[in-house]
Amino acid sequence: MHSLTDAVASLRQHFGFEDFREGQREVIGSILEGKDAVVVMPTGSGKSLCYQLPAMILDGVTLVVSPLIALMKDQVDALQARGLPAPFINSSISESEQRARIDALRRREHKLVYIAPERFRSSRFNAALQQIPISLFAVDEAHCISTWGHDFRPDYLRLRNVIKSLNGVQTLALTATATPYVRSDIVQQLGLNRPQTFVSGFDRPNLSIEVFHTERVRQKITRIRNLAKEINGSGIIYASTRKAVEDVGAKLKAVDLKVSEYHAGMSDAMRVRAQDDFMSGRTQMIVATNAFGMGIDKPDIRFVVHYQMPGSLEAYYQESGRAGRDGEPAMCSLFYRLDDRRTQQFFLGGKHPKFNDILAVYQALEMLNAPVALAVVQEHANTVSAGKVRVVLSLLKEFKVVRELRGSQFRLLTVDVKERELEVLSRMSEEKVNKDREKLERMMQYGQSAMCRWRLLHDYFGEAIEAERCGNCDNCIHPLEEQIALPDRQRAAASTV
Repeated sequence: MHSLTDAVASLRQHFGFEDFREGQREVIGSILEGKDAVVVMPTGSGKSLCYQLPAMILDGVTLVVSPLIALMKDQVDALQARGLPAPFINSSISESEQRARIDALRRREHKLVYIAPERFRSSRFNAALQQIPISLFAVDEAHCISTWGHDFRPDYLRLRNVIKSLNGVQTLALTATATPYVRSDIVQQLGLNRPQTFVSGFDRPNLSIEVFHTERVRQKITRIRNLAKEINGSGIIYASTRKAVEDVGAKLKAVDLKVSEYHAGMSDAMRVRAQDDFMSGRTQMIVATNAFGMGIDKPDIRFVVHYQMPGSLEAYYQESGRAGRDGEPAMCSLFYRLDDRRTQQFFLGGKHPKFNDILAVYQALEMLNAPVALAVVQEHANTVSAGKVRVVLSLLKEFKVVRELRGSQFRLLTVDVKERELEVLSRMSEEKVNKDREKLERMMQYGQSAMCRWRLLHDYFGEAIEAERCGNCDNCIHPLEEQIALPDRQRAAASTV
């Protein structure tokens, strides 16, 4: 059994730190005692060390499930810079290279490996894992396994069976954002064995937060321009749609700001160039949908703006938390207007396929009776909108009725599914959308509230705080009673601070 004394020695030897950050010691101590654990730590607080350091000490391999290629690459590059080589296995490398890396793991040449969750679709890959001595199974961004989480990934649902196939290997689940309900769901979905739960706190005292109420685009652009001029550093501007990203990017460029744009509709090469320009400082800002940000470790992000209201406080907190990762002051500004609710409700409508939509897509797959491309499914299920066909296929994949093969080909796994079973899927989908509507309402309440905003966030994530006022949000700096007492002109000026 390894001790915390071993951990401190490894911390200094491999990572060059004299002592742990807040929360790390307790988590690592629990892992060295052989316990499963669920860890909730704010962005930038050092979650990755909670599995990287034990990996250096434990006898076998630490396997880390990570959802994004960019996130893996950043962490692998950082480890290699410390002389700690760690491979990753994902779709960016060839099958022959994947086999070579697995062979190296069999030979115990590496202590740590990053795996993309879609790799577990392969029975050959899962069989290869049986020949690797795995000591710790770490699930990063663990909220992705919860259907109630803000960033659900169906591929994460395979992890429970993987853990079971590895004889209940010790498991560590980590996330920056999880309500008590989502934390409970993570435990259930992974099948964890009486895990210890560590919640390090959601407070980020270096982040100032504000809600900027406005109806006019010109005011939003002016506010961003002022932030860019007043704050010495880079910024992220989150917009809800691809069209909004392009419109906002064009308007910011028109006022002589250096801006990149990033959304999922761009080519891989364009997204890589946009990210590189931002990370290198060639552009001060990046305007992006929520497709950008997970795994981005740029320390000098001094402001994050939500140009439109996100769909949940989880998404808002995680995206805002990309500011000030170096511990220095940063500003998080939410541009709020009631019309943004319609955009989010439109997204929710797309997430809820009706029973007839599910039946039409299932019958199209049944009739085709072969692996088929998305476009072919859309052609045969022509009573369902193209976007909703994608949603239905994701739902059928999630419940193991459909499998997605290489090249985005889909085929039925389960034939002769009864209509009543499809009705159950429809009800479950509706239940999730209703939960998402509740999250949207909480987001709306946050934008309209006169309470301390940090207190509202702590309450949402199930963490009590004593102070009524944080002194670091707009509602505390300019309380409502103070605003009411101001003449109209002063009130308008205070609301833009």
